[in-house]
Amino acid sequence: MPRIALAGLAALAVAMGVGRFAFTPLLPLMQDDAGLSLADGGYLAAANYVGYLAGALWAVRPARPARAIRAALVAIAVATLAMGLVHSMAWWLALRFAAGVASAWALVYVSAWALPRLPSGGLLFSGVGVGIALAGALCLVLAQIGAGSAQAWLTLGLFAFVLGATLWPAIRDGGDAPQARQTRPMPWTADAVRLVTCYGAFGFGYIIPATYVPAMAKALVPDPAVFGWAWPLFGATAAMSTFLASSRIARHGNRRVWATCAAAMAAGVAAPLLVPGAAGIAAAAVLVGGTFMVITMAGMQEARIVGGAHASRLMAAMTAAFAAGQVVGPLVVSVLGQRPGGFAAALAMAAGVLVVSAVALAIKERPCPTSNACARSIRPR
Repeated sequence: MPRIALAGLAALAVAMGVGRFAFTPLLPLMQDDAGLSLADGGYLAAANYVGYLAGALWAVRPARPARAIRAALVAIAVATLAMGLVHSMAWWLALRFAAGVASAWALVYVSAWALPRLPSGGLLFSGVGVGIALAGALCLVLAQIGAGSAQAWLTLGLFAFVLGATLWPAIRDGGDAPQARQTRPMPWTADAVRLVTCYGAFGFGYIIPATYVPAMAKALVPDPAVFGWAWPLFGATAAMSTFLASSRIARHGNRRVWATCAAAMAAGVAAPLLVPGAAGIAAAAVLVGGTFMVITMAGMQEARIVGGAHASRLMAAMTAAFAAGQVVGPLVVSVLGQRPGGFAAALAMAAGVLVVSAVALAIKERPCPTSNACARSIRPR
């Protein structure tokens, strides 16, 4: 059990901390030394999220989880290293797209590989926060010693290579690969549709602060020794949150904890609008960082219950909806950010979507998580 949990934790640290979120703490550096504008940053973020969407849709097809995880780790390391070797916007867009594809594969297949073998997902999903905190702290140190964004990308790529190579022997299929043999179509129940929709709302709601927290902090406090702490704080809070939430999920259930966290996240997204200065940024980092991995954990665990034998397909569908929401978020910022008050409008929109999803989750508890009656409620036509 500990070996599986730790291997999954480290794989998620690479996949999400580097493949998905390394760009966030590097955005201020790329603005300084690569001339990247806020709109350019939005397009690069969106390329990663489009890749994440493509990877999630691809992951709906059955595959052997261990092979998929290994391929994803290699792709993330290569794409991250290459970001420091090229200096073309077109190449950066392609590489962030590739890293997004691989990150989606890693999240879906690490969840499918590890969760059935673990009593709780708390340790496993803390890997995302650990990866974010490590990547953010590394970028903070590099900024302090005067390194540029290219050196930071190369350093993170080497980190991903070394950790991925270390994990290679530990990530193995159990031999049965049950999801690989599943050929029947997944029955689309009303509850499955609810999960997919609310998970998509989560993707749109959290992605604006998750992408722009360091940039917002830099706008307020230009000193990298100060604004650079916003992202490590985000990641450290995310890492701790899954441990704290495990007992709450055991007591109250995945759905209720998810709804509560969506409401708290909405408050975090709105915090920069309501609390002036660095305090609002810190509140956003803590409230969004402290809830987004709990929602991920609760959502993936709920997908295992609702999806049953088709769990990995439901996880992939939820991840695809999440990715679609993420694609829209940075594009909204890129469009509205050019107008007076546009960024504030984007934050308000994101907070509103999260509140609606929290209400939708709380309206009705899942009445029959494993019954055939639920499975027959909605079928593809």
